Amino acid sequence: MHQVADYLDHQNFGPIIADRIWNAWWKDAGLHLSDITHHLTEMVDDRSLPTALVAHDESGYLGSAFLIDCDLEERQQYKPWVAAVWVEESKRKRGVGKSLVEAAAKTAADLGYRVSYICCHQELEAFYTAFGWSVLERDVGPHKLSVLSFEA
Repeated sequence: MHQVADYLDHQNFGPIIADRIWNAWWKDAGLHLSDITHHLTEMVDDRSLPTALVAHDESGYLGSAFLIDCDLEERQQYKPWVAAVWVEESKRKRGVGKSLVEAAAKTAADLGYRVSYICCHQELEAFYTAFGWSVLERDVGPHKLSVLSFEA
């Protein structure tokens, strides 16, 4: 059984979170691993956003997700965004990703946001819509991403 907790209480997972996010999304974009490590320090400062959540069990890190101001330059009017959802490959299809995304949306609602947003490639839409997210737009920006929303 896994738990989802605030990154503030599990900063020991910082190096692995930075590694996974950098390799998945930012390595080929020219960012350095240290840029992601620095971004994680913002997750534990006094601001409510950005923030991070960590899924873990007795074996350790399972995955993580961020809640940030904006994840899609083309849609800056939307706020906040669930972003950088990552689940360790060997732990996928066990409800960890769903737990992370739901916890991030609940965190947004607790912060006073009625709606949360997420972007993904079209082939991942079904993952999110299966537990209540709605497709708002498709083919946004150069990566032709889908934008989904969740109303708390």
